[in-house]
Amino acid sequence: MRAAVMYSPGDIRLEDVPKPVAATGEVLLRVAAVGVCGSDLPRMLTKGAHRMPIICGHEFSGHIAEIGAGVTGFEKGELVGVAPLIPCRVCDQCATGNFSRCRNYDYFGSRRDGAYTEFVSVPVGNLLKAPADADPRAIAMTDPASIALHAVWKAPPTVGQRGGVIGCGPIGLFAIQWMKLMGCTEVVAVDVSEQKLEQAREAGATHTQLITDPLPSGLNCDLIVEAAGHPSSINFAAKLAGPGGHVVFIGIPVGEVALENQTFQHFLRQEVSLHGAWNSFGAPFPGKQWTVSLDALATGKLKWEFMITHELTLEELPGMFESFKRKNEFFSKVMFRP
Repeated sequence: MRAAVMYSPGDIRLEDVPKPVAATGEVLLRVAAVGVCGSDLPRMLTKGAHRMPIICGHEFSGHIAEIGAGVTGFEKGELVGVAPLIPCRVCDQCATGNFSRCRNYDYFGSRRDGAYTEFVSVPVGNLLKAPADADPRAIAMTDPASIALHAVWKAPPTVGQRGGVIGCGPIGLFAIQWMKLMGCTEVVAVDVSEQKLEQAREAGATHTQLITDPLPSGLNCDLIVEAAGHPSSINFAAKLAGPGGHVVFIGIPVGEVALENQTFQHFLRQEVSLHGAWNSFGAPFPGKQWTVSLDALATGKLKWEFMITHELTLEELPGMFESFKRKNEFFSKVMFRP
């Protein structure tokens, strides 16, 4: 089968590799759609993965091609979503249902081979059934939608509150929609890109601005989700919180993060709560974050298609990462269909 194999950051080769088999407790999926996550960019271009060579890709859906021994409740041909984290299920965090904090997890696309290929073997516990008429691209976006929901649930808004989102990539765009669905009457969206702010308005944002513009007066928010991970956006998010507000950080910074004195004084004096959110999993695994997100995507409660800026074949993947490196065009969500 064909696969995009990363040998080192920036060295991505399209190769023929052995087709996996469905071991006991697993199914073999024919990959239907796979999205490029923001975490794939540093992984494949600068940082590398936990082991190499490796096939990356963890936001994916597929159709069941083979069923391994001991697997029940699934049939060949079914469309499924895949939760990419494989928890150890024995550590103290797994025992309390905090699978996102598992101490000894495996993960598609960074610790084991992922979905930038044609077939992937997946443990049955990581599968989520999708409606037969669902769009495989929508089901592949369950991962970013569930990450956004996991973050918003750290401090769920109530009807009439104002939300804020800093960083309007797909996770931020889903966070805007979740806030509106939970009752926020207004959502402030902030980014460095006018094109992403246009998408934020499509997602339901009522106020949009560039992060380089002054902090808006009178637009302090009850809940802010920071989804960019840049020092400027982290400081901006904390200062955007109103009295007693909540800021949830899900953006992954690459370098050191310094909090300005003004930022510290603000969240200290306004008694703002700062939260970290990592991954998207709950109990029973993979959690309601996933089942609620998949249902919302399949039924149209969450809009997703407007986020897709590029749809490509697997053969085009290495060239696409070269374009990412050059940053010579606008990307929001890139979707591959092997």
